Amino acid sequence: MAAMENKKTQKGGSDPLSIMETLGDFTSKENWDNFFSLRGTGDSFEWYADWPELKQPLLSHLFVPSDSYSSLDLVEILVPGCGSSRLSEFIYDAGFHHITNVDFSKVVISDMLRRYVRSRPEMKWRIMDITNLQFSDEVFDIVLDKGGLDALMEPEVGTTLGSKYLKEVKRVLKNGGKFICLTLAESHVLGLLFPEFRFGWEMTIQAIPNKPSSKSNFETFMVVMVKGKSTAPTSVKSLFDDSPLSFSTKQVNSVVNAIEKENSIRNYYSSGEDILFSLKDLQLGAKGELKELIPGQRFQLILGEEGSSLYCYKAVLLDAKMQSESFTYHCAIFIVPKIRAHEWLFSSEEGQWIIVENSKAARLIMVFLDSRHVHASMKVIQTDLSPLVVHLAPEKIEDDSPIPYMMAGDGVKQRIIVQKAASKITGPVIVEDVVYESPDEDNNSSSSTEGLMYRRLVFERSAGLVQSEAFLVREDKADQDKKDSPSVSKKKGKKKNNLRRASVEPKSAFSIDHTRLASSYHTGILSGFSLIVSSLEAAVEAGEKVKVVIVGLGAGLLPMFLHECLPFLQIEVIELDPVVVDLAKKHFGFIEDQRMKVHVGDGVKYVFESTQRQNNISKDVSSGESNIKETRILVIDADSSDLSSGLTCPHPNFVEEVFLKSAKEFLSQGGLFITNLVSRSAHMREHVISCMKEVFDHLYSLQLEEEVNEILYACTDKTKIETENVRKLDKLMKFPAKGIEATITTHIQRLK
Repeated sequence: MAAMENKKTQKGGSDPLSIMETLGDFTSKENWDNFFSLRGTGDSFEWYADWPELKQPLLSHLFVPSDSYSSLDLVEILVPGCGSSRLSEFIYDAGFHHITNVDFSKVVISDMLRRYVRSRPEMKWRIMDITNLQFSDEVFDIVLDKGGLDALMEPEVGTTLGSKYLKEVKRVLKNGGKFICLTLAESHVLGLLFPEFRFGWEMTIQAIPNKPSSKSNFETFMVVMVKGKSTAPTSVKSLFDDSPLSFSTKQVNSVVNAIEKENSIRNYYSSGEDILFSLKDLQLGAKGELKELIPGQRFQLILGEEGSSLYCYKAVLLDAKMQSESFTYHCAIFIVPKIRAHEWLFSSEEGQWIIVENSKAARLIMVFLDSRHVHASMKVIQTDLSPLVVHLAPEKIEDDSPIPYMMAGDGVKQRIIVQKAASKITGPVIVEDVVYESPDEDNNSSSSTEGLMYRRLVFERSAGLVQSEAFLVREDKADQDKKDSPSVSKKKGKKKNNLRRASVEPKSAFSIDHTRLASSYHTGILSGFSLIVSSLEAAVEAGEKVKVVIVGLGAGLLPMFLHECLPFLQIEVIELDPVVVDLAKKHFGFIEDQRMKVHVGDGVKYVFESTQRQNNISKDVSSGESNIKETRILVIDADSSDLSSGLTCPHPNFVEEVFLKSAKEFLSQGGLFITNLVSRSAHMREHVISCMKEVFDHLYSLQLEEEVNEILYACTDKTKIETENVRKLDKLMKFPAKGIEATITTHIQRLK
């Protein structure tokens, strides 16, 4: 309200400052009664804009295009928070007589009624709280707000009162009606207005110029929202070019930037892609009336957000294709554990409809658990979900019984804690061995996880996010495999089932299997190598090493796989936390040798300093050309301890323009930049991609369906997504990596 504080000292009687100081809290009824009492009877107080400047643009919006109106006199107008403004008087005199004025100050309503009861008898005056309007639904053609919303948006109060008020505005407006809001358009006000009227409303915004003699530093904006029937979002239209503006550059830039940001959000929702809606989006009408069952309706959504729930959940809402009276449940929740999320029955749309049919529910909400939920009990998950899913339940026709929960199995059958460690940098860290439950035999699953034990590295700071996951193998079997490796290493057939089974045996009898990648996002990272396979082939043919720098060690599983699988790689790993390095060596078989080095330090600093050394070497070459010819790959897999930005991985420093430019220099020609992206915010994802597009000419993306991870690849040279590249990469590998061909040909998408 800082702008309003300055504005209000410039309006009103002989000593406005002293009078306004008596008001204080804009949301207090007592303060307003006192304010209007001090102003005295017959006084008029205008917050924003004067009638001569407001008249033409405002009256042009008061006409309601409808065959049911034979005259202006039939248009029903509501003026909430009317105060002592003369606005209603001017509108009345323009021919609009059906005006209802409301304010919660008894003092001002009594004064205005006495003032106009004879001269403008058809105007109505009511003492009423605008956040709880005592009117039926859809009774007004126009709701005209002049500073009312701004007054409710006190910083100390937040958006609570403003949200309640706007909910009432939407309720009392007829279809096709208009909400006209005169506002200073401060960022916190637009931050509420834009999302509240994003779905099913047309919105325009224009500036109302100050009169020439005005010394005000602030401009009034008129935001007009038209209530429609379609839920599709439309762009906010700016009419600034039609207005002779006299406002400060800072103010208009703020409004213009807010409109651009909002329109980018609306374009995303209008793109026709498989949108992930938030619960707030749905409550605001993104998919129409949530309480209504629509046969065959299906859409994806995100449940939960920071501050309102313990976890965030990806979900799919499905309304049974055939509605009948024989449903056992009106609404039900079906929880899918992480280990089973990739199965056809749960991941495909066709499979999901089978689940709906078997659930006997009219509406089924499938909730997919992932790495973030691994340490939460089902009781905690259900307690966290219950207040969220209740908003998605359709209108009940029988009773108020709780929404039932169904499950595909809890995923983890056995958990053994190997070590708990405490780090000053990372916080609590857990090394654990887990056994996942077996998939049901009738789910068309080809999963090989039955009875297998995995070793996992978990950072507790990330709400149980599993940093790394590895297969465990019996050492005697591993030794035998090494003896057989010349004939087995390139074999494409069924692998020997020598992985650790769920049984209590001495830990020393088992080791990490570095010939397989348990994490699909690691496979995704490796898939990106096919984008520069020509450079890799050239290096191998010339007998040169390819330098791979990985920022973020985790358990060391990716660098160890690359070390074993691609012997022409020279690998350097940068890890900030020495505790993580120790755990990787102690429990995950990570080793250093001539081809594998780990540096404890800052990854950003390492890249900057390496690039600087590279540039210095180039300058020392007499020809002026760089003598650094090696192919380089830079992988960023370092998470962020600060989740407030909505970016879990990578750390925000790794997607800043200055770092990305340095990384591009570091790579040289034929290089590849890969980053693991984990973000709950669609807007943050778009920001990261936008930053990378600014720096790199060739950008690709891989969205992992069963994970929260997305892999981004940036190449310095033009390349193609081809199956042949996968085959070429396969020939360079000592043993195959499952899933690369399907990944590169069907899921990697070009972004630029």
